[in-house]
Amino acid sequence: MLKSKLYEILDQIEPIDDSYLKKAKERTESLIMPYRALGRLHEIAEKICAINRTLSPKIDKKCVFVMAGDHGVVEEGVSAFPQEVTQEMVRAFINGWATINVISKKVGAMVVVSDIGVKADVDEEPTEKNCFYLKKKVVRGTKNFTKGPAMTEEEAIKSILTGFEIADSFIKKFDLDLVITGDMGIGNTTPSAAIASVVLNAEVDIMVGKGTGIDDTKLLKKIEVVKKGIAVNKPDPKDPIDVLAKVGGAEIGAIAGVILAASINKIPVVIDGVISTAGGIIAFLLNKNSKDYMLAGHQSEEPAHKKMLEFLDLFPILNLSMRLGEGTGAALAIPIIETSVEVFKKVKTFEEAEVSKKM
Repeated sequence: MLKSKLYEILDQIEPIDDSYLKKAKERTESLIMPYRALGRLHEIAEKICAINRTLSPKIDKKCVFVMAGDHGVVEEGVSAFPQEVTQEMVRAFINGWATINVISKKVGAMVVVSDIGVKADVDEEPTEKNCFYLKKKVVRGTKNFTKGPAMTEEEAIKSILTGFEIADSFIKKFDLDLVITGDMGIGNTTPSAAIASVVLNAEVDIMVGKGTGIDDTKLLKKIEVVKKGIAVNKPDPKDPIDVLAKVGGAEIGAIAGVILAASINKIPVVIDGVISTAGGIIAFLLNKNSKDYMLAGHQSEEPAHKKMLEFLDLFPILNLSMRLGEGTGAALAIPIIETSVEVFKKVKTFEEAEVSKKM
């Protein structure tokens, strides 16, 4: 039942419109400046034109979806922080105390915080304006994947569908123009590195990073934990549900769902760091058209992230040595994305401005 519902969604995701991409490139090449002088900025605007199927795209209504979940693998000592911090940070989000709240307010984006798999409960209501809190728990933390699968197949699918339903409802209710993926979950760089190692067929040693700031001794332990999780579970790299269930996380599945919701609604989705990109990889493997709707907000300090972005053929808009998560890097990229669209729409062409072209 759940799987058929997921495939029903996947069947509705269309590729972006190449005819609008072509038209957008033609306009870009006629703007009163040297040929494609703003480099990647043009590519962003052109892609958004193709996503929206228009040469007059707008980015007015934005929303950050912060998906939260705990991870059983934390008991292996892979994080510098205790698991309780996930619950405590959810509380910080809904009170407007966290970094993503500050950045979102600055770039004019709403924040939706969703409990997809937090072990404990947060029963408060948001005090922050333009912040929403949803209790949509699929699991109370995943299981320790060094001892068996992190989730059942049903839980993995349900996490994707839950993320989809949350984002789809907000996109429709608020007529959103763009969404941003964020995460919260102590230990979640570990399953993200595991997903990347499996799907990219990459050596675990070069994919695992220090996450929340663990020391070298803990890093070596974390590498062994990821290797053990993959060896114990043997996830199938060609089956995204199998990978997500065996070595992933509920919030990673929900992020994949957010990406699918943006794709089906034909709006851009800006993905954040290594956790969001793990969700992006799951979405891409479920339906390759979903990649066309993704923009990479930034490249994080986690070593796997560069390789993950290369796998998805996405260039990072920013590279500021960030490693916070929450959606912060993606949110910081919003002014650049907005500017790319404004330049595309408002700079005159040589013909419109009656400016002589290059000889």
